[in-house]
Amino acid sequence: MTHLKSFIILVTAFYLGSAEAQELKKIKIGYPAISYNQIHIWIAKDAGLYRKYGLDAEVIFFRGGQIATQALVAGDPPIVNIGTVVQAGLQGHDIVLVASSESTYNYSVVARPGISRVEQLKGKKLGVSGFGSASHNASLILLKKFNLEANKDVALVVAGPTMERLSAVESGRIEATILTPSELPRARRQGLVEVYDMLELNVEVQGNGLATSKGFIRNQRDTVLNALRAYVEAIYFIGKNRDEAKRIAAKYMRTNEQDVLDATVDWFVKRVGKRPYPTLKGIQYLLDEVAPRVPQAKSAKPEQFADLSLLQQLEKEGFFNEMAKRYP
Repeated sequence: MTHLKSFIILVTAFYLGSAEAQELKKIKIGYPAISYNQIHIWIAKDAGLYRKYGLDAEVIFFRGGQIATQALVAGDPPIVNIGTVVQAGLQGHDIVLVASSESTYNYSVVARPGISRVEQLKGKKLGVSGFGSASHNASLILLKKFNLEANKDVALVVAGPTMERLSAVESGRIEATILTPSELPRARRQGLVEVYDMLELNVEVQGNGLATSKGFIRNQRDTVLNALRAYVEAIYFIGKNRDEAKRIAAKYMRTNEQDVLDATVDWFVKRVGKRPYPTLKGIQYLLDEVAPRVPQAKSAKPEQFADLSLLQQLEKEGFFNEMAKRYP
């Protein structure tokens, strides 16, 4: 009888597990950088938050925001965490932000020794990940603030992802680049100089956020809502489970450098809000900045590039209050 009971329990567990697996919806979610502003995507995967909300998610790395945006526009993957939604929208694509992890540019300018001020970049080369990327847009705003003209006073050079840009600065192929807080410890160890913290610009600007297409929201709204639930809970999770967050970050960043992991998690907790709404004011700032080069930006409205209704739905359901109680 004991053996029979054990057999029944095993069979029941097998079928329940199979049923759970069948109920999970497969989905791909992309991210374009190995940086602090992507850590919640990794946490949602490895802490089991996507599965908690009914998703069998595969997280996919793309080499830069432009490539990730092109993939999103093609619909594979249907959700990506990027900072290039406004640029893509101005090109006629129907992608929108549904959440945001940044409302400022959390970048620092780092340069070769001998350069200590932004003004000294005149006549030099500044590396970006790609034209049209978040780092490119941030560089344009930076140069404008210091009365420097891109590609006249300072040459903007595509130098690839973070580690490639660091190598390019170290080798002298470029004189400077901009980095997120995750990469600053490495830059310092390489003898590079932190020239300027872009938080000092004191501007509200839309940065990285969770993006999808309007069509995907129409057809798969529940899927997007569940991805958002995992995204939001990951933000709360990181704040209360820093050691576990660092362990997961180490896997995706392929490093055990403690100062890099500390900077990644600490900056995320410090800068990312618990109610991650896209900033319409920050989108308008971007539109104003690109309007001289992109005429269609002059008549565009911030609401074209963000769908706040999904987070608003979660708020009405009491989801944020639930998270605050679960992660006090």
